[in-house]
Amino acid sequence: MLGQGRHAGLALMLFLLLVSREAAPIEVPQDPKILQDLKQPPTIIKQSVKDYIVDPRDNIIIECEAKGNPVPTFSWRRNGKFFNIGKDPRVTMRKRSGTLEIGFRSGGRPEDYEGEYQCFATNDFGVALSNKILLRVSKAPLWPKEVLEPVVVTEGSPLVLPCNPPPGLPPPITFWMNSAMSPIPQDKRVSMGLNGDLYFSNVLAQDAHTDYSCNARFLFTHTIQQKNPFTLKVQTSRKIPESTPTLLSPSGSESSKMVLRDDQLLLECIAAGVPTPTIKWFKKGGELAGRKVKFENYNKTLKIISVSEEDSGEYMCMANNHLGSIRHSIFVQVKAAPYWLDKPIDLVLAPDENGRLVCRANGNPKPNIQWLINGQPIDSAPLNPSRQVQGDTIIFRSVQMGSSAVYQCNASNQHGYLLANAFVSVLDMPPRMLGPKNQLIKVIENNRTFLDCPFFGSPLPELRWFKNGQGSGLDGGQYRVYINGTLEIKRARAEDEGTYTCVANSILGKAENQVRLEVKEPTRIVRGPERQSVNRGTTARFDCKVKSDPSLPFTVAWTKDDKPLSLGWRLKKDEESLTIPNVNEGDEGTYACTVKSEIDQDSASARLIVLEEASLNPSVSSALPPDRPDPPMDLDLSDPAARSVRLTWIPGNDHRSPITEFLVQFEEDQWESGRWQDLATYPGDLNSVILQLAPFVNYQFRVIAVNSVGRSTPSRPSPRYKTSGAAPDVIPRGLQGRGSKKDNMEITWEPLLNLERNGRNLHYNVCWRRKDSGEDWSNVTTLQSKHVVHNTETYVPYEIKVQARNEFGAGPESNVVIGYSGEDKPTDAPTDLRVSKVDSTKANIHWKPVDLNSVQGEFKEYRLYYWRESSLVPSLLVSKEKKTKGFYSTMAEPSGILSDLVPYSKYKMFMVVANSRFEGPPSNTVEFTTKEGVPDAPRFFRINRRNLDTIYLEWDKPLEPNGILIGYQLKYQTVNGTRLGRTQLETFLPNMTDFTLRLPDRSTRYKFYLSALTQVGAGEVYAEESPHFANEAYIDQVDIATQGWFIGLMCAIALIILILLIVCFIKRSRGGKYPVRDKKDLPLDPVDHKDQDGSFDYHSDEDNKPLQGSQTSLDGNVKESDDSLVDYGEGGDGQFNEDGSFIGQYTVKKDKDETEGNESSEATSPVNAIYSLA
Repeated sequence: MLGQGRHAGLALMLFLLLVSREAAPIEVPQDPKILQDLKQPPTIIKQSVKDYIVDPRDNIIIECEAKGNPVPTFSWRRNGKFFNIGKDPRVTMRKRSGTLEIGFRSGGRPEDYEGEYQCFATNDFGVALSNKILLRVSKAPLWPKEVLEPVVVTEGSPLVLPCNPPPGLPPPITFWMNSAMSPIPQDKRVSMGLNGDLYFSNVLAQDAHTDYSCNARFLFTHTIQQKNPFTLKVQTSRKIPESTPTLLSPSGSESSKMVLRDDQLLLECIAAGVPTPTIKWFKKGGELAGRKVKFENYNKTLKIISVSEEDSGEYMCMANNHLGSIRHSIFVQVKAAPYWLDKPIDLVLAPDENGRLVCRANGNPKPNIQWLINGQPIDSAPLNPSRQVQGDTIIFRSVQMGSSAVYQCNASNQHGYLLANAFVSVLDMPPRMLGPKNQLIKVIENNRTFLDCPFFGSPLPELRWFKNGQGSGLDGGQYRVYINGTLEIKRARAEDEGTYTCVANSILGKAENQVRLEVKEPTRIVRGPERQSVNRGTTARFDCKVKSDPSLPFTVAWTKDDKPLSLGWRLKKDEESLTIPNVNEGDEGTYACTVKSEIDQDSASARLIVLEEASLNPSVSSALPPDRPDPPMDLDLSDPAARSVRLTWIPGNDHRSPITEFLVQFEEDQWESGRWQDLATYPGDLNSVILQLAPFVNYQFRVIAVNSVGRSTPSRPSPRYKTSGAAPDVIPRGLQGRGSKKDNMEITWEPLLNLERNGRNLHYNVCWRRKDSGEDWSNVTTLQSKHVVHNTETYVPYEIKVQARNEFGAGPESNVVIGYSGEDKPTDAPTDLRVSKVDSTKANIHWKPVDLNSVQGEFKEYRLYYWRESSLVPSLLVSKEKKTKGFYSTMAEPSGILSDLVPYSKYKMFMVVANSRFEGPPSNTVEFTTKEGVPDAPRFFRINRRNLDTIYLEWDKPLEPNGILIGYQLKYQTVNGTRLGRTQLETFLPNMTDFTLRLPDRSTRYKFYLSALTQVGAGEVYAEESPHFANEAYIDQVDIATQGWFIGLMCAIALIILILLIVCFIKRSRGGKYPVRDKKDLPLDPVDHKDQDGSFDYHSDEDNKPLQGSQTSLDGNVKESDDSLVDYGEGGDGQFNEDGSFIGQYTVKKDKDETEGNESSEATSPVNAIYSLA
């Protein structure tokens, strides 16, 4: 027995050792050279869905695409048997594909091809399988012929009109319509059930119609089938009897329903009764909240999308009216078709390597896992000593060439199946280089550099780098080799130039590639453009002197205000400068010089300011605006000492603003080369100062002048000055001791800054001993800024100190600091947790403390975990998120106040004691309830104006009623500017959420204050003021007469009409005696013309002439007035004697042309034009 146990243990250890030696699967690069020669088993890349419904009017296409090398061949099985495609002329297979096309041009029925299809893709290395594709043809059957008798029902009774649609594939969508093809109105009383039937909770006289028709819409054929209509006759009565709720669907007191995971759950409750019952839903021991839960069909349908296991349980629907209620329980079971936990993936291994395929799936019931190899059950395959099947895992050990295959994992239960293909490809390929040959890489000195060497092979080759073909492999120091073959040079120097060779070795051979590295000096602008202020008409010059590697050509480009500078004929550019002659205002701006080589670039910029030309009068020059000073010049170092040196400079031009200070900056080349840092500032009247320096630093300095306008550009750097070394002056800061585990203490401190090192070989001497133990100091020397003391007791105080040292000696010791070793979990829990004095938002809590020695660390707090278990308001859903509150107390009888609770709720809580890292075990759990409080503000409060005389108010109940709502109160008052009217009050029942207010005056505006009520009182107020409504346009139109612009327009029109009337009146009033001789030549109609209907036409050719009057025209002609006696003549030549007596009739007619001529001439008269207007 003992020997068997020893052998079993040895086998287990051997198995674990083999598994631990599994090589990571080889990742094949997507390189065309590799993929072209890579032999791989087939892989299915496209297939039709498992449940495949096709339209009978179209050709049938069943997809199956696969890849592999060699290219796979395809075959099919139908209903488990070989499907001979060549024997059926209607079936063809696409080239280089397994996709089937079934055509019916030459006849045939699509129904004859229904069945289960499966595609097989085969090449020399294995067989891949598609899913089993169930092919079905869509069907849209007709309604069965039936004669429907009229349905006679008493008013107030319930009714169900059955639909019973024909069973289509897929099932049709049902809906009810009348003969006018209008949907049957549905509401809380009348609605369609999930089965398509039309339910009446109670029938009313208005429901009596002869055309209730159920319709079925079939998606694939896009057709609608209509059932014969129902005729509904309602027997009315004087009074509809009221009745308690009864259930129309489902029947009985309880039912059950099964739903699959990730499907949609639909639960239905339809009730009858008078008045119409309302439906409410509950879940026993759970919540009906969140985005997944929706209530539809007037609360008769509960929908949960994407069902999961936690959605199972007992659901209750309750139908109630004021006469009573009825309940129904629905027990929901959530099952699950298989779903993946770990889907097997393709495995590429080299000979003698180990690997594994894992196929894990879950479901309800738990799925059965079956392995296949190349489409055949693995149990019937030839034995392979390198392969071992262990349930959902296949382990491969020391695989050999020729054992490539495609493995299928089938996970199935009664609700469905999953099928996955994963090939195991045993690949031997000599090492190959994938990158370009003999690449040349140019880099800038002191930059990080990467040399790429992509490679591949199976087994995975070992890659090493060599420089100039000599020495051992490059790795370590400033070199680092990455797993993908890239060599990193952390800081390229001139001596790193050369030819680098990467060599990939495996048991199948080797491959190599070379990379030539050239290290170049950086391209830098050593004298760049400087800020200038020049007079208009003079010449401006910007410098751009460049220093670069002699072997790197570069280009210089100039920009102005970030845009390329067009040189033209005026601007001149040479290798080191830009010259702008005859400067004008358009030349002002920021000029930038950018120098580029093929691998780097540098840029510098300066601003050009154009001034008005100065006159000979010095006062004009003095009136120029001040500018930044020029940089200091000629920096000089003198009086060298161990930690100081004198710096002297010559100030530049201050440009009409005195220099107030000088800023001295330094740069050192050991730690942060090229970075300038501020050293000190000095008054503007000094130009020679002694600089206090740190030991062992190689300095150079520059100076910046500052005036009221700003800073100058930096001066040119001084010569370098290196101070001598010394022992550290600084004590390491931030010393502390803290445990990261229960049996250690980490001593940490801040390392010295680079300028505080004072010399090479900086290290730290750390000392520690247990506090009050009288032990000798333990110490260690380290280069790091941390030291870990192991094997300590839990949470024990230690004395610690630290000292910095370098090659020149030791620095000062730090003060002794108290640190502590690590903490452990507290062992005791607070006891007798209880509450007292609970009101709506607060509760007093009490507990018995723990022994502080059991905390096993620094006592932080008693930590209370509490959460809202439920609300005492029926059907109100709450969040059960845990909250915490800490109490620090070392009293014998500690207590505290828990605040910010939600009123009218049930809470649970427990307490733990906490140190800095851990919490102890929990105390007893306490349950308590808070008292009722005032409610929150209503969820929303909207104001709408539906007509001129009313305002419609609408609101919703509060998110947190904090008790049982007993109603709402609405206070409102009129608003006139800043004056408020008398407050009026309205109260409403809790089920009312709207109110219509009649306006005594259409222009009245109101301010409303709405709050919800509980027994405790009124809650938070939601205030709104009636706004300027967008739909008041028609109100503005009604009151348009009060608008100023309209009044002005009407006044203008009235004034124009008045002027026209005055002109007309003046014209008509002009009469009297006129010289008849001036009128004698006017044409007169001999008679008035009589129309056919007996009426007279008084119009003559003269009617088209301008009005005649006594005014003199511009040509001197005088016209007679309209009441001249000529108008009363009866024709003929009429004359007066010299005494004025009448001697004849006027019968003179002028030619028509003459008349038109007169008319034309008079039309040009401005006076006649005015009369024409009148």
